[in-house]
Amino acid sequence: MTTPEHTHNLLEAARWYRSRGYAPIPVPAGSKIPVLKGWQTLRLVDADLPLHFNGTGNIGLLVGEPSGWLVDVDLDCAEAVTLAAEFLPATGAKSGRPGKPVSHWWYICEGAVTRKHQDPVTRKMIVELRSNGAQTVVGPGTHPSGEPYDPLEGEPTPIDHAELAAAVLALAEAVLKRRGCKETIASQPSPLGNDRFIALPQDHIERRAAAYLDRIPPAISGSGGHSQTYAAATAMVHGFGLDAETAFRLLADRYNPRCQPPWSEKELRHKVTDAASKPHDKPLGWLRDVGPAQASDVDLSDFNPERRRSDAERPPSERVPDPGPFPEHLLHVPGLIEQVAAYNLATATRPQPVLALAAGICLQAVLAGRKVRDERGNRTNLYCVGVAPSGAGKDHARKVNKNALFAADMVEHEGNEDLASDAGLVTAVETEPAILFQIDEFGRFLRTIGDPKKAPHLFNVLTALMKLYSSADTIFRGKAYADAKRNKVVDQPCVSVYGTTVPEHFYESLTADSLSDGFIARLLVFEANATPARQRVKARPVPESIKQAAAWWGSFKPGGNLAAEHPEPLVVEATPEAGALFDALAATVDVELGKPDQAGRSVWARAEEKACRLALVYACSANAQKPVIDAHAARWACDLSVYLTRRMLYIAHEWVADGVFDARQKRVLRVVRKADGRISRSELCRKTQWLTQRERQEVIDNLVETGQIEQVVEETATRPRVVYALA
Repeated sequence: MTTPEHTHNLLEAARWYRSRGYAPIPVPAGSKIPVLKGWQTLRLVDADLPLHFNGTGNIGLLVGEPSGWLVDVDLDCAEAVTLAAEFLPATGAKSGRPGKPVSHWWYICEGAVTRKHQDPVTRKMIVELRSNGAQTVVGPGTHPSGEPYDPLEGEPTPIDHAELAAAVLALAEAVLKRRGCKETIASQPSPLGNDRFIALPQDHIERRAAAYLDRIPPAISGSGGHSQTYAAATAMVHGFGLDAETAFRLLADRYNPRCQPPWSEKELRHKVTDAASKPHDKPLGWLRDVGPAQASDVDLSDFNPERRRSDAERPPSERVPDPGPFPEHLLHVPGLIEQVAAYNLATATRPQPVLALAAGICLQAVLAGRKVRDERGNRTNLYCVGVAPSGAGKDHARKVNKNALFAADMVEHEGNEDLASDAGLVTAVETEPAILFQIDEFGRFLRTIGDPKKAPHLFNVLTALMKLYSSADTIFRGKAYADAKRNKVVDQPCVSVYGTTVPEHFYESLTADSLSDGFIARLLVFEANATPARQRVKARPVPESIKQAAAWWGSFKPGGNLAAEHPEPLVVEATPEAGALFDALAATVDVELGKPDQAGRSVWARAEEKACRLALVYACSANAQKPVIDAHAARWACDLSVYLTRRMLYIAHEWVADGVFDARQKRVLRVVRKADGRISRSELCRKTQWLTQRERQEVIDNLVETGQIEQVVEETATRPRVVYALA
């Protein structure tokens, strides 16, 4: 059978697949993963198709029994594609995409069981036999790489399930042999026991599932009952591969009567639906496929969402660790920056070393603005943000920069402390292209300029700042007006920003859009973790060494008399050792960009560029007369850029929410975390009065079920006390 010409249309393609007896399901455009809740049990009839395939998107085919036992042998590596014809039975249906042609071989195989064969060393997939509980995306549609999927054409060859499973296993072992791997698939423990390819009768599976369920401890209210019941439901629908209705019947008849108190029918069905739709570590049906002796002991660790997995097992989107407090070794930059930081700390009522460093970096950045560049054209302009609690001394660093510029007679390099419009911003840059804007309450500023409804006259400031950031090595052109005199053109502007803010205002300004549009990715966010002790200090003038260093930069004019209008910056070269460090960072960035999690792409994409700019600033601070980007400068810059990138991604994970419910969850988690990770139920209720009783319980239940918090019952002299703790 060939594909009709109109199958480039999503709806018509879905109808065509249905006419062949296959079960199509909707998948988001450019994705391989369905997001519709309960997609494993979705069975669309012709009348349902217009509701699910009515625009752009991808088509997935449920494999196994839902599609008349259509199964997919997915060749996940190049060796498997090369060797497939030697081991797999011939078939008339193959598909793939331009980057991986004929990487899916299709068969009709009644009784086939999903099997995944991985390399025992790298743990990467070699080949996968997909059947019940799985799906595969087919054309029309696009792979996450942007390549089009092939439609499933031709007739799949019917084949015995034992023969196909053996062929797939032989192919996997042949790949390992070619790789020189001593361990084979066959030598690894088999989830099927001695009889690898037996398909069990349905009534036998139900009897075994019921016996397993009888040994699961009942759910007791206040003692993790939600997680216990979710684990029991997961054992039924995922461990034994039962359909949702059968799993519900077994739970209602054999498990629920033992629970204290029993669940309502609605609650129990909700557990089954969740268990059927959420991802799991073990393959579908693994309890069903092991021998009865191997499944005799009840072990819920592979179903329980509270089980703590290692970083290697977690999907990339979950692995957002906190890199911890600012590293001590990154606080020291020789030369002018260290002198400015020392003066800052010596004169501050509440000394903040991290903020002193950030402000010193910005001061050196503006002093060297338009006067130096590295070999790749990077300049010194940076956007830094100092974050500290109210009253923690965050204002002092701005004053130090202001006083240093004034003492060196270079006040023209400090911009206004408030930006009224994008036109005002561009005018200030036109007047002094190497300029430092120091902005207080930067978090509120971001929230305002990011919302065109609140302040339409400020909304374009954000766009102008992004354009200026990227125009340091070229010409910046402002808005085009009919009056040519109003048109702004600046050659190689070098705009730096040092903003200060309290944590809540800055974190609340973060949105998914601000992360993806690139402005947040341009920021270097320096956090002061606490309010330091107050010290009595005397006011003292700016040290002579700082004034002289700043004045030297003011008198340094590479490029001659036209340097102010058309700069010819001094090229600061990098040593081979420094180049190797930048290359290593670039490799790290490539790895991060290759991960399926898209949330951090824009932040990682700027990491190397920011490291290059930081290294250039370091070199100018260490030796103004003969700056060189050596290994010390590169290592400090790369380490700082990576740390700040990872910290920003952690902050985003904690604050940026996907919808109202997710925002509630993250806010409740912050309440628990602020209470040192442990809080009583009464105290949590008091601190979350902005939630209704029902909303609060829904959030708590989900946080417990997903393993983010644990519910503990503590005995007291009067009555038991419920406590919630971070898992």
